[in-house]
Amino acid sequence: MVKIIIDNRERNFELIEILEEYGVELEFSQLPVGDFILSKRVCVERKTIEDFENSIMNNRLFEQMERLSKSFERPFLLIEEKENYEHKLKPNSIIGAIIKCFLEFKVQVLFSKTPEESAYILKTIAQKEQEEKENEPRIIGTKKAYTEEEWQLLVLESLPEVGPKIARNLLKKFKSIRRIANASIEELMQVEKIGKEKAKRIYEIINREWKDSE
Repeated sequence: MVKIIIDNRERNFELIEILEEYGVELEFSQLPVGDFILSKRVCVERKTIEDFENSIMNNRLFEQMERLSKSFERPFLLIEEKENYEHKLKPNSIIGAIIKCFLEFKVQVLFSKTPEESAYILKTIAQKEQEEKENEPRIIGTKKAYTEEEWQLLVLESLPEVGPKIARNLLKKFKSIRRIANASIEELMQVEKIGKEKAKRIYEIINREWKDSE
């Protein structure tokens, strides 16, 4: 049976259901890098096209690709396209990022149009890789224990358009996440590299009332 190790923060539940329908054995764990481990040498980072563009803009993409390439012999980036998606970046910026992923980090970039295509790609690579028994997937490395300061940065980096540098700038300015959450748009704009639109987006996400869709 084909086995895939999936990061337990993966939120494409349709893709996971399709993998189950294929009869793939799924194991969930908090992975140090990537989203899907397909063999001892292959790991896949999955991004929607929007996530991909956001990670270029907040400088997170190449940090992720560097960690991925250092941990696995055959790293992949799977980008899921979206119909009628309005790109935030120009084609040259997107193409340049894809080329850099391959030339600098040896990360192969694949595209899919639907969760079905993504599931098929993952299953097929895993199946091919695991034809040799000793090539079964395994977690490379161990997840380090984060310091309190690193947890603060991770929380802030989960916000849209907030990368490591802006997260640090926010904490330097406000000293705590609570003060950041209480900041006005004007106060957020006082932080280096945060303009009006970015400040509004951060403010809206923090202050938006939760609406449960279930």
